[in-house]
Amino acid sequence: MPPDFDMVLFGATGDLSMRKLLPALYQAHAAGELHPDGRIIALGRSDLDTAGFVAKTDAEAKIHIKTAFDEAQWAAFTRRIVYLRLDITRRADFDALAQTVQRRQAASVVVYLSTAPEFFADACANLAAVGLNTPQVRIVLEKPLGTDLSSARAISEAVGRHFGENQIYRIDHYLGKESLQNLLPLRFGNTVFEPLWNRDYVRSVEITAAETLGVEERGGFYDGAGALRDMLQNHIMQMLCYTAMEAPAAADAQGIHAAKLALLQSLKPMSRDDAAAGSVRGQYAAQGSLKGYRQESKVPPESRTETFAALRLEIDNPRWAGVPFYLRTGKRMAERSARIVLNFKAAAGAFGGSANRLLISLQPQETVSLSLQVKAPGSSKTTAAEMTLDLAQAAAGRRADAYELLLREVIAGRQELFVRRDEAETVWAWLEPLLQNWAADSVPLYDYPAGSWGPQAADELPARDGNRWSEAA
Repeated sequence: MPPDFDMVLFGATGDLSMRKLLPALYQAHAAGELHPDGRIIALGRSDLDTAGFVAKTDAEAKIHIKTAFDEAQWAAFTRRIVYLRLDITRRADFDALAQTVQRRQAASVVVYLSTAPEFFADACANLAAVGLNTPQVRIVLEKPLGTDLSSARAISEAVGRHFGENQIYRIDHYLGKESLQNLLPLRFGNTVFEPLWNRDYVRSVEITAAETLGVEERGGFYDGAGALRDMLQNHIMQMLCYTAMEAPAAADAQGIHAAKLALLQSLKPMSRDDAAAGSVRGQYAAQGSLKGYRQESKVPPESRTETFAALRLEIDNPRWAGVPFYLRTGKRMAERSARIVLNFKAAAGAFGGSANRLLISLQPQETVSLSLQVKAPGSSKTTAAEMTLDLAQAAAGRRADAYELLLREVIAGRQELFVRRDEAETVWAWLEPLLQNWAADSVPLYDYPAGSWGPQAADELPARDGNRWSEAA
């Protein structure tokens, strides 16, 4: 039986709650993955009662449910919901919340701060003031968790005044993806891969998270963040950790966090000159019927915010020394794709040909594809052939949505799939020269056509090493 819980959703009337959190909780409920007595305590400033909030979820959340929908299950799910009107900055509003939570004494109290980060400090101080910081209370922090090292530290210190690090869950929904979690058993559970996963055999590594969508209605938020902070600092760096870290001492939170931290601490430091030479930033421009970034709603017409970011980095440890890693992310790209590509060194001799390549796709498909050299029919020459494993078919069973899985992990008190404070701060510290360089406009901001693979300058990052991005291979 899953543990009993109270899920306290700050910002419950907002976009994230309606698009992701409530649908994910419904899916867990419909699959029998939630304790039957578990409650959802929805908080917001809107002048609603519980019936009014449920009506709002009917209109705004139900349409985002990805699994088979059942009206009876939905009705049972909404009976879990209690709505309370609450202003985070008003200490008195927290008394009713405390009474609601303490009346039942659930085994697990999950507080999800789906709000702007500037409200985290007030929320945590007021929760503590009414006694909602006991050991069974867990705090989930939604990004953005800072815009640089100092702001990230300030957030962690503000939350840490009232909650221990073992109570804090920094969520990154990429860590909830089955295909990313599969990287560790793929690497360390297969002797055909682990001995080759190093500088002796790998020529280069590429990590991509590309979106075909533009900023849509998020222009106001996005213009204060940009691709580097919105995607690369968190999602891409977690993909890097799982790709390159050493085997954890144990498959638990402590072992996995320690292995990720050691990898991040091994990133070769960047000077401001390195940041200029090893990075590319871009902004999508109008192409055909597609708007340019500066024509999007709530985006200033003179904006210098990047919608594309690419980096070249190296890892200074025995496994990876000298191997270039290319990272990139962008909006309005040619394809929706999240993938990791290992390009192996070419075999020598008469049967050598194109180098082997391992492509791990996180989306839109969950596949592992290995490019092998085989004999071309009717010829003595070799040619490349693809051997593909469909992870969704290979591992039968229901695949939980990333947010659903992560919410269940918080309820259960497991931290393996979340980001620890020292990890987050190590990434920010490493990125500091790049942030300074881009803030000073020392790196050109290139236009790229909406629907393309980004600025042409991004092709030069791998080209300098004699490499190229996988879609051009």
